[in-house]
Amino acid sequence: MEPKSGEPSTSSPVPTKSGGPAGDANSSDCVMPVRSANPIRARSLIRDNLEKQAGCLNLIHSRMPNIKVFSGTSHPDLAQRIVDRLGIDLGKVVTKKFSNLETCVEIGESVRGEDVYIVQSGSGEINDNLMELLIMINACKIASASRVTAVIPCFPYARQDKKDKLPGSEDNEESKKLAKKNYDWKFRSRAPISAKLVANMLSVAGADHIITMDLHASQIQGFFDIPVDNLYAEPAVLKWIKENIPEWKNSIIVSPDAGGAKRVTSIADRLNVEFALIHKERKKANEVASMVLVGDVKDKIAILVDDMADTCGTIVHAADRLVEAGATKVYAILTHGIFSGPAISRINNACFEAVVVTNTIPQDGHMRDCPKIQCIDVSMMFAEAVRRTHNGESVSYLFSNVPY
Repeated sequence: MEPKSGEPSTSSPVPTKSGGPAGDANSSDCVMPVRSANPIRARSLIRDNLEKQAGCLNLIHSRMPNIKVFSGTSHPDLAQRIVDRLGIDLGKVVTKKFSNLETCVEIGESVRGEDVYIVQSGSGEINDNLMELLIMINACKIASASRVTAVIPCFPYARQDKKDKLPGSEDNEESKKLAKKNYDWKFRSRAPISAKLVANMLSVAGADHIITMDLHASQIQGFFDIPVDNLYAEPAVLKWIKENIPEWKNSIIVSPDAGGAKRVTSIADRLNVEFALIHKERKKANEVASMVLVGDVKDKIAILVDDMADTCGTIVHAADRLVEAGATKVYAILTHGIFSGPAISRINNACFEAVVVTNTIPQDGHMRDCPKIQCIDVSMMFAEAVRRTHNGESVSYLFSNVPY
């Protein structure tokens, strides 16, 4: 019985053996494919065939679906290295300024339902870059992105993480005179905790997750109500020391201030060498008054390790102090090389064998101006953190290993 016009047929043609009524014609023409009992598997096979034909790049795309990585204007080179490592392309975004210097951001592709990562470091024009990051986060969030992660290699305002005040009672007349004389944020009890403000701004803008490296103070993670992954440059630093300092077994790891004691003891333990500490006293920000070395560096290679260097007054004074104490060579290894003001000229005139920094901040210009500056690429650590976060894997492996 033939179906009425417009009604679908409920019967399926059944292939017959050759020689039957249907076998008179070419069997390839008359035999219809039977619908797979497992359509999901069938689709997977089709996709596998397409991937084999499309080549390696598309294969990587299929392994990391629903991910978009955008770059701000602060460090496009690092963002490009991250996506190259992941095997994907940077997302299209246009950033510009109006005539009154307002920041305008246009996301150039759909992010609906996507896992979005925005790479923006706290360097250069920090305030403009921070505002640009906030606008990009909000633009992606209101465009229905499923999750927005801010990748901030160098966290801005990290040094303003607590209120500092003069020792002793504020009612002390001598303390008041000193505070008035040294009118500096470091000495004012009414100083803002700007790092907490930045954390609040990122959360309000719509960030769901933060990935950063070597926070100036680890308690900044507690300023957020969203997950924060604070990566460490320590594995990359250890790798550089072993590969570039032949006599590293005769070295001593030195912290230029008491706050970095935990950092240098960890590195010294991993290398099985001794460590030393320099206690510094400041009268003003970026000005060191005196330094006291605790430890024996005589006839050893001194390796200064710190999380950041701005004007480099601290590490230059520390290097001079180490040479006076008998160190044969002095290296400085820093996570964030800000190098503002007279930093480059100070390094050129100092007694360093090398000043090693990571590329959490762009270093090309600094390396041209100062041949002593060398750079460790940490893009692979951020790329692996992005990959593991996207796939729901643990990132704790990166705390003690460098991905290859």
